[in-house]
Amino acid sequence: MTALTEVTAPAKGITALGLRKAYGDKVVLDGLDLQVREGTIFALLGPNGAGKTTTVQILSTLVSADQGHAQVAGHMLADDPDGVRSSIGVTGQFAAVDGLLTGEENLLLMADLHHLPRREGKLRAADLLDRFELTEAAGKLASTYSGGMRRKLDLAMTLVGDPSLIFLDEPTTGLDPRSRRNLWDIIRSLAADGVTIFLTTQYLEEADQLADRIAVLDGGRIVAEGTAEQLKRLVPGGYIRLRFADAHRLDVAAHALGHAVRDDDALTLDIHSDAGIPALRDVLDQLEYAAVEAEALTVHTPDLDDVFLALTGRPEARKESVR
Repeated sequence: MTALTEVTAPAKGITALGLRKAYGDKVVLDGLDLQVREGTIFALLGPNGAGKTTTVQILSTLVSADQGHAQVAGHMLADDPDGVRSSIGVTGQFAAVDGLLTGEENLLLMADLHHLPRREGKLRAADLLDRFELTEAAGKLASTYSGGMRRKLDLAMTLVGDPSLIFLDEPTTGLDPRSRRNLWDIIRSLAADGVTIFLTTQYLEEADQLADRIAVLDGGRIVAEGTAEQLKRLVPGGYIRLRFADAHRLDVAAHALGHAVRDDDALTLDIHSDAGIPALRDVLDQLEYAAVEAEALTVHTPDLDDVFLALTGRPEARKESVR
């Protein structure tokens, strides 16, 4: 195994090597390697039970790994857990908001826990309430907040300590689409300010929209890693769909293109390919040579749903890492 000191990673990111965790006979993590660069959004995808939450718990010092090493936000996890905790924030699947306190009181409580001077704590709370558009609700009990407001307050509470790295463990679970997208905007703004984001999610669109880099976790191992576009290219299934105005044009095109999937009811042809520009140009050239025009053309490429379904739940899946 490569020594941790030999791995080049920015000080405020994450480097993990060979993390292993088992509970009795159940192996949750089986030699996990990760590298998250400072100021980026890293998404960890995986089905229920894949080990996402355990990964967050280990990297945030909540539980100990049985084996392996990690450096988090410039601190060695085993040697300096207090340093890790002082540099990170953690938002779990369920908002850790006290419903018997107002929004402002929740933030002031966090300021006290971080030993901020009273004046500084109040200024910090006011700034966060404004940033998360909660100023009008600051004096209301958190128990009266909507799900989206509670999530925003929870994340604001995480930011009271001004962490350089934030773990977001399925932060938008249970939110409606509008609230989810509002939270996405906040996460993007945090990364733009230089905060490193480690995100776990089951929402594939969420990873696609937010993450600079994505890893797919299954059975305690990383089975694929790369950008969203790189991961999509790992899975076959792209095709070009042509729709024609009538059956005659469909017949001519089907004869010209040869191997295509024909739908006589929809008057369409599907040509399986990587759906790239060369393939598209070749199809158009063949149609022009056959003197037939398509009424419509659409390009379909695999999405993260396809990646997820193809790479998870299969014991034989091997790691596909795109560097």
